Amino acid sequence: MNTWHSQKREGEAPAEPNRVNPMSINRPIRKRPAGGVHEERNKAVLVFTTICSKDRRPWLANPTVHQLLRTVWSEAGHWLVGRYVVMPDHLHLFAAPSFQRKTSFNAWMQFWKSQFTKRFRREVPTEAHQSHLWQSFQWDRRLRSVESYDEKWDYVVHNPVRHNLVADVADWPFQGEIHELRF
Repeated sequence: MNTWHSQKREGEAPAEPNRVNPMSINRPIRKRPAGGVHEERNKAVLVFTTICSKDRRPWLANPTVHQLLRTVWSEAGHWLVGRYVVMPDHLHLFAAPSFQRKTSFNAWMQFWKSQFTKRFRREVPTEAHQSHLWQSFQWDRRLRSVESYDEKWDYVVHNPVRHNLVADVADWPFQGEIHELRF
């Protein structure tokens, strides 16, 4: 651990305070993610996000949901969905702002989830609509390099294998890429 303590000698500036190792601080565990995607001027914005079903109910990984998600993402054009993987109780996606973007990432997330839910209720007759809901928040992270993108994609694409849903990543049918996102 680095410390910045020394005796002050005559004519010297005061010593900097002791540095504290941030890992040694007892911090409360977050119950919700920090909100918002910080955007910097003239820097690429690529966001990795995880969205869970309410109470982690496993209703997402099926052909009907998969196709409806692709349709809604394609129509909700303020942000572009790149690569994604839909798991039974959550999904991972990468997104970047489109040229027509007039809304924040969080507002866009809220928009497509509400559009999906309205269409799902209208198009899929079922008694279990109450169990087909989203968590109200998501976990997101702005990526800052192509290496970070590749690393996150490698993690995401292997999720179905890690969860013993398939033996090979190519066998998982609920994944894809809508737009090719680049740095």
